[in-house]
Amino acid sequence: MRKLLRKVHAQEKQRPLSQIFGFNTDTKVGDTVYHVQSEARENDLLLQTQVFVKGHCIGKRASSYAERTVQPGFSIELMHELLKAQHRMMLEAVRESRVEALFSHDGSVQDVNAGGMAIQWMNASESFPGDKAILKLIVTKHEEPVDGALISSRISFEQDAHVHSQSMSEPDGKAEIEIELPVPPTGSETPVLIRAVTDDKSVTRKFRIKRI
Repeated sequence: MRKLLRKVHAQEKQRPLSQIFGFNTDTKVGDTVYHVQSEARENDLLLQTQVFVKGHCIGKRASSYAERTVQPGFSIELMHELLKAQHRMMLEAVRESRVEALFSHDGSVQDVNAGGMAIQWMNASESFPGDKAILKLIVTKHEEPVDGALISSRISFEQDAHVHSQSMSEPDGKAEIEIELPVPPTGSETPVLIRAVTDDKSVTRKFRIKRI
């Protein structure tokens, strides 16, 4: 793996969470009734839409709004509008019989209104002791591996937060990034923002590092 580039300490400060309502819509296409359900997963900064037929989930789309939360002017109202727009988009896709093309696959999550970039955390089930975690990632664009994507981490969620550490992806899209964890632990999890950038595309995810 390419060497980690640099590391800057920062303290984590989470913004308060507020209640947000979801959307539920039934729509009939031919003889089939589809139930489209959208909600915000605030703990993960994701917007999720699931599509059901006869109570069975046939697929879902999740998009990240993590990058929006550290930009000026972000609000719960804006998140609600983003969720409404995603719900409307999925409804239109159902009615036009093209919704399967919009489903997320293999845990791949793009930014809201993104251009095809996604980042996956491959060792998300691992728990980390002590003061260090190494996250194993894969960066893709239109499901193809991305070489040379700049990956950065932040453990503060403030708008002016400094970069904590950086790395780059390999030709196969894989990368590792090292996170220094607060000691002693402030809880069973340490949230972190991971951003991958290449050319004019980017994707940002909030991950929760499990502590031992």
